[in-house]
Amino acid sequence: MHKLLTIAHNTFTEILRQPIYAVLVTSAILLFFLSPSVTMYTMSDDNKLLRDIGLSTLFLTSLFVAIFSACGAIAEEMENKTITTVLSKPVPRPVFIVGKFLGVAAAVALAHFICTVALLIAIRHGVLESASDTHDWTAVGAAAVAILGTVVLSSLFNYWFDWKFSSTAMVLLALFGGAALVFLSLVNRNWQFNPAENNIHLTDVYGSVLLWLAALIIAALALALSTRFTLMVTLSACVGIFLLGLISDYVFGRLADVYWWAAIGRYLVPNLQVFWISDAIYEGTTIPLRYIGIAAAYAICYTGGILAVAVALFQRRQAGY
Repeated sequence: MHKLLTIAHNTFTEILRQPIYAVLVTSAILLFFLSPSVTMYTMSDDNKLLRDIGLSTLFLTSLFVAIFSACGAIAEEMENKTITTVLSKPVPRPVFIVGKFLGVAAAVALAHFICTVALLIAIRHGVLESASDTHDWTAVGAAAVAILGTVVLSSLFNYWFDWKFSSTAMVLLALFGGAALVFLSLVNRNWQFNPAENNIHLTDVYGSVLLWLAALIIAALALALSTRFTLMVTLSACVGIFLLGLISDYVFGRLADVYWWAAIGRYLVPNLQVFWISDAIYEGTTIPLRYIGIAAAYAICYTGGILAVAVALFQRRQAGY
């Protein structure tokens, strides 16, 4: 267990220090804050479109964070030959794979949480649908304080303790962002304590949890592929599986009773439509907790199966070549 946690901690730290990690998260935050202005020109409910686009952005961000994190965890170590240092120790290869996945999952969870906070703050602000609508300065102020506090403290810690700015900023942003979200869930746009008017929907929180489960599946796939393939091949394969998983019911589900290849593909390709709740947003339906539990069980079983394949692929891989 000590070796497992050590590998997971080191993997998590290394991922946070990668520039691409901070770039993806920062870009997503900017898109979330711009989305109320982009979605204000529809002919229907602008706020529903805001939530839909926000969840789409969250999904894609978590996807690429998972892929780049998982690829960097193994593929880059193989290319740089640094993996031989770890495997020369008495570390079983299954422990190495599982530890790497736990570190990747933690990094994906951190990025997903930060982006979820930004999405919920954007939804809390809402779209200015008419000229009489005003900005939610409570949401704007809370977001500004969280970002400013993150930048100031990260700069000070970098100066005092020589901590890497980007990785420190990600951790502090999660802390300040979480505090800002709690504040906004209790205080309305008039700076009054009124949790009933926080404009934060439980459906969006459930949607974020489901997308995080989907990101874990993609991370496990990327980790398994990176044991045998390079970064570009793994990236291309994961994007292809992601797109195929979004249309799994159309491609495989309707043909599974007729063609054998569709029946096999239905079970091998992850059905990512399970984790997408766009229809529930537009129809205004609620998502029961039972559905979250079923989707979580599906994600855990599929992720466990993929990790087993990853261990099998890595078991006979000569890491030094």
